[in-house]
Amino acid sequence: MKQWAKITLCAVGLSLAGCQSAYYSAMEKVGIHKREILVDRVEDARDAQAESQEEFKSAYERLVELTNFDGGELASVYQALNDDYLDSKASADNVSKKIDDVEDVAEALFDEWEDELEQYQNANLRADSERKLKQTQRHFKKLLKSMRKAESKMAPILATLNDNVLYLKHNLNAAAISAIQNEFNALKSEISGLIKEMGNAIEESNQFIVTLSRS
Repeated sequence: MKQWAKITLCAVGLSLAGCQSAYYSAMEKVGIHKREILVDRVEDARDAQAESQEEFKSAYERLVELTNFDGGELASVYQALNDDYLDSKASADNVSKKIDDVEDVAEALFDEWEDELEQYQNANLRADSERKLKQTQRHFKKLLKSMRKAESKMAPILATLNDNVLYLKHNLNAAAISAIQNEFNALKSEISGLIKEMGNAIEESNQFIVTLSRS
């Protein structure tokens, strides 16, 4: 591949590991370090989760509407539920990407921090830096666990939601609503749990940003 093509691919596909490394190096040259990038990405992931929360809340409200359906234009309600499903799936995919981006730069930051410990001549400064590194790693581990926990609930919910959407697509009648009533109720409960987990992850993100600014 020609050199210009490689550069283009790296510029467009910054999520690739090799390009990420080049990206971090390029950013450092203009005074933007991995710590700042990590803060930005945690904020991006937090905002993506908040947006995804709203999408799943919309789907939840649509399920409530279907649960209480007592006549009217079912086709329009189905279409709205289908739109909610598609929006929720897109937002879930975005959340996963943002979390991956957070994890990538965090690993790069911690590796760099660990390597630089060997450069200290002053034992006290080295010990203090190492303490702060371990503290930051612990806090990040807690944050990532919270993010991944919320993320892990998305796929099963989306799969069930898609099943219901597909079933209703070819059974637009009150009997179909009645037939999957129990699934609706279970799905509403699962979405409520997901929204709560996302809230926890958002709060962990805010706390981590504060912690990182102090370390």
